Amino acid sequence: MHRTFFVSLFTTSALLSGSFIPAQAQDKAQPQHIARLMTIGIDGSDPRVLFETADIQAPNWTPDGNWLVCNGTLAGEKALVRIAADGSTQPEKIPTGDIKVTSNDHILSPDGKTIYITAKSHLYALPFEGGTPKRLTNEHPADMGFKYFLHGITPDGKTLAYVGVSKVGDDPWGRSDLYTIPATGGPDTRLTDTPAPDDGPEYSPDGKWLYFNSELNAKIPGHAQCYRMKPDGTGIEQLTHDERVNWFPHISPDGKWIVYLSFPPGTVKHPADKAVILRRMRPDGSEQADIIPFNGGQGTINVNSWSPDSKRFAFVMYPLIEEAKSKP
Repeated sequence: MHRTFFVSLFTTSALLSGSFIPAQAQDKAQPQHIARLMTIGIDGSDPRVLFETADIQAPNWTPDGNWLVCNGTLAGEKALVRIAADGSTQPEKIPTGDIKVTSNDHILSPDGKTIYITAKSHLYALPFEGGTPKRLTNEHPADMGFKYFLHGITPDGKTLAYVGVSKVGDDPWGRSDLYTIPATGGPDTRLTDTPAPDDGPEYSPDGKWLYFNSELNAKIPGHAQCYRMKPDGTGIEQLTHDERVNWFPHISPDGKWIVYLSFPPGTVKHPADKAVILRRMRPDGSEQADIIPFNGGQGTINVNSWSPDSKRFAFVMYPLIEEAKSKP
């Protein structure tokens, strides 16, 4: 079952002290907001509210279509959680041992048996039902301040694509480039090497393209656009060319559509609490159109959230509590 723009809302005090707490304090929505987990069709049809709480972020839709995997804080602890894709269950914790999941950069293996997470600036793998995470990534010289942020996996499940962030001078976030690493662990392979920040690498279903966002051709800081390139880092093509700031292109399992998050002009990075628009386009950048506008940003759609049949995708909006109460 699902609820079309209707949920039983908690009281304001329950929302503010409820099950979920924002995962990344520097990017979190303000306390007067709630988090509304939703699904919607690529043309904006049939929006469904699945769950509302103080915070929930970054849904992944499982390959079997049954679950959404998200992150937040459950029962006072930072956690990875799952909720039924039709909204029929409350979020339940996925055990991750001693690793506290504070990042919304997590993905699923193509067969749905493994969850890959970002934690403590490294990448880990664990069974879908939960367990002790196995670290996959490498140590780097301490003066680099190197951090891993996961975003993509090849269709055969053998290679992970991630953002590698390293220190420049006194700035711990000074440089972000795209890399790959074997899904079982191994050497890091750099794909991009420019001062322009890159983020969100994600493979096409046929494995022929890697989609991402970048400031590669930006005339002003922060003006990210959507791109794609070959898996070896060659053949870069810019897909969006507008005044808005465009992040996180996610391609559908059938390879026919991309949904991406569009911020207002002048936005830097991907902060929370912005008047964003979820937009769609074809894989070559054509047929760009709005899907739905709302208050959101960080946590809305950081990772791929398409249903396995490519008919819907999941996302999180962050309306004001008073606005949420006024919904019929």
